[in-house]
Amino acid sequence: MWIDTHCHLDAHEFGSESLQVAARAQQQGVAMIVMPAVERANFAIVQGLAAAAPNACYALGIHPIYVPHATQDDLIALREAVAQAMDDPRFVAIGEIGLDFFLPMLCEPAMRVKQEHFLREQLKIARDFDLPVLAHVRRSQDIVLKHARQIRPNGGIAHAFNGSFQQAQGYIALGFKLGFGGSMTFTRALQIRRMATDLPLGAIVLETDAPDISPSWIHPGRNSPEALPRIGAVLAELRGLDIAQVAAATSANARAVLPRLPLMETPS
Repeated sequence: MWIDTHCHLDAHEFGSESLQVAARAQQQGVAMIVMPAVERANFAIVQGLAAAAPNACYALGIHPIYVPHATQDDLIALREAVAQAMDDPRFVAIGEIGLDFFLPMLCEPAMRVKQEHFLREQLKIARDFDLPVLAHVRRSQDIVLKHARQIRPNGGIAHAFNGSFQQAQGYIALGFKLGFGGSMTFTRALQIRRMATDLPLGAIVLETDAPDISPSWIHPGRNSPEALPRIGAVLAELRGLDIAQVAAATSANARAVLPRLPLMETPS
């Protein structure tokens, strides 16, 4: 059994195929797919997909790339949506939230301030509802970690992690797991592969970030949750473990950090 802890199944790249993709992933042993929202406009979309796909669940949040056009009303709407979603067994986390200091438009001083405001307010929502977060930390690992230390959500996942061992240990100490996605399938990704090999297995979860961060055998094509078992096999090879061991361990890690994850059995 595998769990994809980060997949944008609602993305336009999937067109009308989202449910078929989820079904094919289930046939490959992917028992659960976590779909983070990225803006207020797609809250209902991820909720609807999670209701329609037996192996899907969702998170609610405002992605840093969508912060430039977001307003304070969106944060109010997010808090209200979370309050309503707490009765939904398919709702598991606050996300995708965080900071992005890679894209030039997000690095302007005023936009950095706005991103940090939105991150802090969403961390407070996670704290207030005792929920974990799905954190976007691109070129911002230390600053996201600083805010998480101050506000203390109920753990979470540092998604697409590409920081240092010291930064990784900081997240782990806060109750976070780390996801590397398809990046660790590239032999040139030396730092990520070292972390995937040397960090405690109990700190690692699997993710695709589909349709993005395609693994080496798909790049530059559209990624899919169907690729997760093969990504897991790469982790098993790096660590010298059986694939079944990695599947069981990473799934247990996902359930530990996302305790609201629905139970789902894969086909025999």
